[in-house]
Amino acid sequence: MIYVTGDTHCNWMSRLNTKVFPEQKEMCKEDYVIICGDFGIWDNSKEERHDLDWLEDKPFTTLFLDGNHDNFDILDAMPVTEFHGGNVHQIRPSVLHLMRGQVFNLENHTFFTFGGARSHDICDGILEPSDPCFKQKKRVLDREIPRAQYRIHHQTWWERELPSQKEKEQGWNNLERCHFKVDYILTHTPYSSLLHEMDGGRGQFETNDLTDYLQQIKENTEYKHWIFGHMHCNQNFYREHATCIYEQIVRIL
Repeated sequence: MIYVTGDTHCNWMSRLNTKVFPEQKEMCKEDYVIICGDFGIWDNSKEERHDLDWLEDKPFTTLFLDGNHDNFDILDAMPVTEFHGGNVHQIRPSVLHLMRGQVFNLENHTFFTFGGARSHDICDGILEPSDPCFKQKKRVLDREIPRAQYRIHHQTWWERELPSQKEKEQGWNNLERCHFKVDYILTHTPYSSLLHEMDGGRGQFETNDLTDYLQQIKENTEYKHWIFGHMHCNQNFYREHATCIYEQIVRIL
């Protein structure tokens, strides 16, 4: 069995407890729950480690993509291992980060994964802790701008939220080896044309190098369904063979 859900932001115990997700009673470690980004690796705190241990004790295996609210300093330091044809970071024995640009074979179906997204909540800037004026700038934002949308470099924001050229090339090469044909594409952000559709002319969501890259993948790859998170809604795009997922936990296999 394979289930997919959206952004958890480290609230794994709320999303994946037995009351909310009773289907897990019939699952085993060879069954999977895939989280489409913003999993919530954040600060390596005692509480976070406790919650990850709780997740490790679940009967299923948790797989997740990275998003734009994950600590890449922690993620990138994790050991890399091979898993069903692709590379993963092993957070716990059965809690695995599906790295960008990989193709995995799960239950005789192929999955192309590509995490990451450009943050929308940075319009008031990225603060550098090493800046001599850091405290002053933060104080001004906190006091003078209601609900200021800013982040702090290497504390609440990482430039690694967007992929490197090497990751994009590896993704393209892995798809080429599959003759640009997979069953599922799993990402955190949508591709550019669908992002435009979801924006509806409001100008709230801007395309970027990553969404343009995913647009190229869409136009050159044969796939059955594309599933993504990031947008905090549950919505099917039937014409696009795509689904935006958030709180729902949907079985796909």
